[in-house]
Amino acid sequence: MLTIRQITENTDAVVRGLEKKHFKNAQETIDQVLALNNKRKSTQTVLDNNLAEVNATSKAIGQLMKEGRRDEAEAAKAKVAALKETNKTLQADMDQAARDLQQLLYTIPNVPYDEVPEGNGAEDNLVVKMGGMETPLPKDALPHWELAKKYDIIDFDLGVKITGAGFPVYKGKGARLQRALINFFLDEARASGYTEVMPPTVVNAASGYGTGQLPDKEGQMYHCKVDDLYLIPTAEVPVTNIYRDVILDERDLPIKNCAYTECFR
Repeated sequence: MLTIRQITENTDAVVRGLEKKHFKNAQETIDQVLALNNKRKSTQTVLDNNLAEVNATSKAIGQLMKEGRRDEAEAAKAKVAALKETNKTLQADMDQAARDLQQLLYTIPNVPYDEVPEGNGAEDNLVVKMGGMETPLPKDALPHWELAKKYDIIDFDLGVKITGAGFPVYKGKGARLQRALINFFLDEARASGYTEVMPPTVVNAASGYGTGQLPDKEGQMYHCKVDDLYLIPTAEVPVTNIYRDVILDERDLPIKNCAYTECFR
């Protein structure tokens, strides 16, 4: 998520980046962010000044009473009471502006690098690097769902019976292949210097916001209302949130983690 400081210090660059990414109403959204931030800051300034005046006036009341200046003391009390009521409204306005600002910031994506070309589809993508080899297939090669039925390694109908569409049952060699591939990929990652992590498969809302799934994917993630937890759509969510609210020392970078988890989507 872009911070308010990044936006205020690099407003034009942020707008250009969002427009390059075809983010709808980029200029209007950033203008709204700046307006909410200014409202929050200006309200905070008035509130701080009022609080300082309340403190100063409250201290003066005691002295006025000692000197027998009762009428002035009563006027000062009335002033303090009025300021406190005003401050309640200011505090509520400032809190609302802060909440609105935070919710709006959650909806703004990251901006692309300058080197990333603008495009309207996959045909506009720039290939920077290719690795490995693509295995040529014969013209009569079967798609994976037909291979699964032919060799009886995945049962889609049974998955529908047990759960619903999108939840296949791997069986026999299919289940063994699935398990072997998981171990293979984790071992390959570990050999390349990655640290394996086995994270929870449920996360709190703060973690969902930390990786941008919330509020963007609210309603699309499986939500356990009893504990107010979310089933993870990818291992990225819990693994990335290991470093949420953590300031990393550049000397410790890069940090390379890998994980296998169930993904609930």
